[in-house]
Amino acid sequence: MSVATELNGSGNGEGDGETSPEKLLTPVLSAFWDQPDSWTLETYKRHDGYEGLKKALAMAPDDLIAYVKDSGLRGRGGAGFPTGMKWQFIPQGDGKPHYLVVNADESEPGTCKDIPLLFANPHSLIEGIVIACYAIRSSHAFIYLRGEVVPVLRRLHEAVREAYEAGYLGKDILGSGLDLDVIVHAGAGAYICGEETALLDSLEGRRGQPRLRPPFPAVAGLYACPTVVNNVESIASVPAILNRGKDWFKSMGTEKSAGFTLYSLSGHVTSPGQYEAPLGVTLRQLLDMSGGMRHGHRLKFWTPGGSSTPMFTDEHLDVPLDYEGVGAAGSMLGTKALQCFDETTCVVRAVTRWTEFYAHESCGKCTPCREGTYWLVQLLRDIEAGKGVMSDLDKINDIADNVNGKSFCALGDGAASPIFSSLKYFREEYEQHITGKGCPFDPDKSTVWADEPRHTSEVNA
Repeated sequence: MSVATELNGSGNGEGDGETSPEKLLTPVLSAFWDQPDSWTLETYKRHDGYEGLKKALAMAPDDLIAYVKDSGLRGRGGAGFPTGMKWQFIPQGDGKPHYLVVNADESEPGTCKDIPLLFANPHSLIEGIVIACYAIRSSHAFIYLRGEVVPVLRRLHEAVREAYEAGYLGKDILGSGLDLDVIVHAGAGAYICGEETALLDSLEGRRGQPRLRPPFPAVAGLYACPTVVNNVESIASVPAILNRGKDWFKSMGTEKSAGFTLYSLSGHVTSPGQYEAPLGVTLRQLLDMSGGMRHGHRLKFWTPGGSSTPMFTDEHLDVPLDYEGVGAAGSMLGTKALQCFDETTCVVRAVTRWTEFYAHESCGKCTPCREGTYWLVQLLRDIEAGKGVMSDLDKINDIADNVNGKSFCALGDGAASPIFSSLKYFREEYEQHITGKGCPFDPDKSTVWADEPRHTSEVNA
């Protein structure tokens, strides 16, 4: 069930007050996730499905691009680049085919928004794809899905089939003259293929490795043709903007970070899940909605956008979760993966596990990332096991500095971020591992829940 839908419903008895935190939720993409057969075309059409497409097809492509640009929609996959501007970069009249590639290779530790969206509401993505392809004059679109999620792959294939059968894909869509084919491609479990140029190489049948830029994908992307690469949530948000209007969209969020988005709340919280709210909401407000941290525990540290973003502490509970607010506080909004850890969690252990992930997923193309992540893992394992020395702390900081900003793609930056931030906020914990000759934390306590039930439904069971 969508947490956003559940909490914003009128039946829970908590959302009736004007000042209740649940009033901040804005279920749009998640509005009917909890309904039977939410993934079907029939259910989607009952909730204004493909109405935005009809309005888009009545506009000129350039006007459509300008409309999305004016709405303030920014990429929901990490960097927050304006979606309409990305579409605008595609050259017109060049005589080449244009492509839209949807990045559904969701592999960032802690990130879990695109997969539930595709599982519960795939037609929002398909409608957004048709609108985007009309805008950039494309007749071919690709959905690059993380290959491990087979149930989502099957559901996405069925949604594409339904769209073809209903005339929303294929030849002369809704009599507009637009021809569009959509291909669903399953990746093979490589985190690096979430980087857009590595994804394009993988789609072309090559080993997934980042490309040197320029040229950028908008000029020479898939098959050396102009290509737009967008995140799932970015494209899925477009139909609602067309259907309800850009002013409605801009009425939510902040001046520079407009609209609604999915916040993935996970970790040591009472009710983890997807919370769809306007940009600019705070973690304190989201924790109020989710029942707070698990009973008897307090927040120690958290990530605003997955493990590749610098961590925050309980001092940052009131930081506005938009691109500018999080950036000003020293981190990145990223994919809005809010991983919350309580006081039973060892920071050194968490950072070591994250670094092991980045070392394993490094494609090996560039020396700073390939070698740097390897040596960071060796040093962090020694520190965690109580075999480190004090000079190792400056050493891991120095190695991280030689990876950050010097690797071929952002994977190196992501590997360095938790190291910099953990040393900034929890250096004494690293020192405690060294002077105490081992980890003072019990790893079982950070994963075992208290005896009391986590959810109200379990109390009544």
